[in-house]
Amino acid sequence: MLRYIYGHDLHNHPELARSMFRDRADQFRTRLGWEVTVDDQGHERDQYDELDPLYVIWQNHDGSHGGSMRFLPTTGRVMVNEIFGHLTGGAPVVSPLIWECTRFCLSRGAESKVAAALMLAGGEIMTNFGVRHFVGAFDARMVRIYRAIGSSPEILGSEGEGRSRISVGLWEFTPEARTRVAARAGVSPELSRLWFDRAFGAVAPPEMALTA
Repeated sequence: MLRYIYGHDLHNHPELARSMFRDRADQFRTRLGWEVTVDDQGHERDQYDELDPLYVIWQNHDGSHGGSMRFLPTTGRVMVNEIFGHLTGGAPVVSPLIWECTRFCLSRGAESKVAAALMLAGGEIMTNFGVRHFVGAFDARMVRIYRAIGSSPEILGSEGEGRSRISVGLWEFTPEARTRVAARAGVSPELSRLWFDRAFGAVAPPEMALTA
């Protein structure tokens, strides 16, 4: 199932949080060879985890992490401006209608539907929080994954070649994309909305509700 958890609430889900940060270390350091910080517990965390982001997490039947993403509004500090700003033409991405999505992570052995389910959750955030676009940096391997899911971004800028290529992209979520992604995830739109409503209720929290 999909869970929506703010950073300040992760302590209420200790095993889910631990397995998420361990899987992030496994994916980004062990499998991809990125230079990331891993603590003595084997958890990968960075400075943006300290900003109380919203995490979308696929929770396996045993309660462990199957996949996750991290979201922050671009009206505050975000990776795409502070680290990858040169890929957006030098102009920072700042809008209450654009959120950053980072740390797309899948656990080892995750079912193929998990990636699509995470993207479906992103669509719930857009729909219910009034977000128009997501922005994020991603590596070359993700291009194939996004295409398979049925939700490819508009590329704003890239650097590097081959597997080392890094791009910044901008996503929107049309009704047609929602239908494609839901089918790929094997999750009905009704069930997806139910999981969202269990986390937030029918109305978005006032501090995160956005207006045009």
